[in-house]
Amino acid sequence: MTNDSLQSFGPVHPVPIIHYRLEFADAVRRLFEHIRPDAVAVELPRSLQDVFQKGVRLLPEISTALYQNSRNETVYLPIEPTDPLAEAVRSGLEADIPVYFVDPDLDEYPSYCDYLPDTYAANRLGVNAYYDIYAQQAAPGQKKGPADIRREAGMAYRLQKLAAKHNSILFVCGMAHLEGVRAAFFGPQAEPLERTKRTGLGLFNLHPEDLAEVITEYPFLAAAYEYRRRRLPPEPELSGFTVRKKLGVLTLMSGGKETCSEEEALDASIRWSVHHMKPGAVDRQMVSLRLFEQAARHYRQDTGEDVCRWQKRAFFRFARNYALLENRLLPDFYQLLTAARGCVDDNFCYAFWRLGSFYPWQKAQSSVATIRMSGEMLWLGTRKIRIRRRLPRIKRRPVYIPKKRRMRESRPGEWLEGFTDPYICSYPPEDLVIENYGSFLKTKGAYVLSADDAACVPFETTLLDGIDMRETVRHIHEGRIYVKEFKRVKGGVGSVVVIFDEEKGGDRYPYLMTWLGEHDQESDMAFYATDPAEHIVGPGISRCTYGGFLMTYPPLRLADVWGDPEYDWVRTKAERLLLAGLEYSLEKHVVYIAKSAPRSFIKQVAARWDKRIIYIPIGQLSPIKLKQIRTLHVLAGKDKRNIAKDYIW
Repeated sequence: MTNDSLQSFGPVHPVPIIHYRLEFADAVRRLFEHIRPDAVAVELPRSLQDVFQKGVRLLPEISTALYQNSRNETVYLPIEPTDPLAEAVRSGLEADIPVYFVDPDLDEYPSYCDYLPDTYAANRLGVNAYYDIYAQQAAPGQKKGPADIRREAGMAYRLQKLAAKHNSILFVCGMAHLEGVRAAFFGPQAEPLERTKRTGLGLFNLHPEDLAEVITEYPFLAAAYEYRRRRLPPEPELSGFTVRKKLGVLTLMSGGKETCSEEEALDASIRWSVHHMKPGAVDRQMVSLRLFEQAARHYRQDTGEDVCRWQKRAFFRFARNYALLENRLLPDFYQLLTAARGCVDDNFCYAFWRLGSFYPWQKAQSSVATIRMSGEMLWLGTRKIRIRRRLPRIKRRPVYIPKKRRMRESRPGEWLEGFTDPYICSYPPEDLVIENYGSFLKTKGAYVLSADDAACVPFETTLLDGIDMRETVRHIHEGRIYVKEFKRVKGGVGSVVVIFDEEKGGDRYPYLMTWLGEHDQESDMAFYATDPAEHIVGPGISRCTYGGFLMTYPPLRLADVWGDPEYDWVRTKAERLLLAGLEYSLEKHVVYIAKSAPRSFIKQVAARWDKRIIYIPIGQLSPIKLKQIRTLHVLAGKDKRNIAKDYIW
């Protein structure tokens, strides 16, 4: 089928449309201005003509017609500016030419799911080329029922009557019926049997808060089209319309001096946007760009933060990919909101929604009754998106935060009396934390060891432990993929040594201690730390800071590390802990965490003992976790464990 398929038949100039789509409403308006017809015929029944024309006269205020069919089902017919049928009727009424409703009223009509190309293609290719694609690919697979044939014959009959008294008729109908009406127009037709009058037919104003859910095109896009179809208003000076928040309440300021309403500020953004679009048909891609820019401006005024370039790039890339997943050329309003929340944050998503769902002419009070409707009521398949805003406060009021009250001495020297017990022990909650972290370090050490011994081989039958990108790029000239193979570690990890501060000089950590695990789930431990007497936090409770520690498992094996003469030749306390870890480890490997690797002589000693040191730089570990485990409390007697929770923070 060629472009000749849209040539007029008789005095009829057909416009095939997809209902409630911006591109086809724009095409109807431009074609009306081009051919200047002396009559307009639309694919709507005559029983709805009075109420539909009344709703069109209310435009740009959006309304809806409601009535019930013979099965007491409520039929909903919105009257929107971006509907091609509403645009055709509106153009005819504005030009003061007769408008005819030529579709028979069959009361009931089956539901169809037509698979159509994205309507944005009509903006770039034109309606003729779009209709050619539809006729070649989609139309052959569609089957028409008896109701379709009756409707097409009825429309052809009325067009024949109109052709006898008009020289130029603009006929607007759905794409699925154009060829059927064209074929029936050239044959004799009988007047159709139909319902000529409807009772209980009403026209209602839609509440402005429901527009984003109910109407087909999102309100910002519909407003842009409405402004472009008429004479453009003056371009506003955006500096005079500022959104500013005060104590969590939205306050709109004009130039920071005179207040204005929220509607005026949002309307200014829409009017500015339509002035910064290319002339001609409304391009929804350009509308999305202007909506993003204005939402970013409002977001900056709301939060004081800017939308970065990389966020803008990620937004449009994400929205494009999301649209492609649903076989669309451009994203819809829901997909744009999802991209706004995911690529920036919830505050930007709210600013985007607030502007995108605003329609300047819609009011809660109108000349007709206002009703509330939702997408769920109409079975529109709407999707929900949750926005969790975080609003910064300009003035922060003092807020009482419940917190643990710090214990103090009732008299000087009271806490020192708690150190009469000669036996010391640890605080169990801290033991759990450090034992768990020791297990984590053993696992990490085993992984590092297996990664060091990994082999890279060409891919043959299995990916093994993953693709080695470095080797693949290095051998790219071979045209082969290289994969990693982690070898199994022979021997586990026995001891863990963590050095926070090697203290090569000075005496910052004078407290040297070796203590044994109390049960089989605790390891033996040796450490050097700050002096407990420097920080007394409770009766018999003192706080220390690790300089370094050794953990070895199983328990009840570790002798006094600091008094063992075999380690007297070492240079630092860290080396003494490492040698003890090598000697007492029942496994081949010892994990060593420090800022720098041990000197080569220590490695030679380890090799003579058939041990191996796994060095992990301390910078690779979480500083938050290291800060948590570096503090310990020494209790003078097990009886202090019952009261320690009141003094340890």
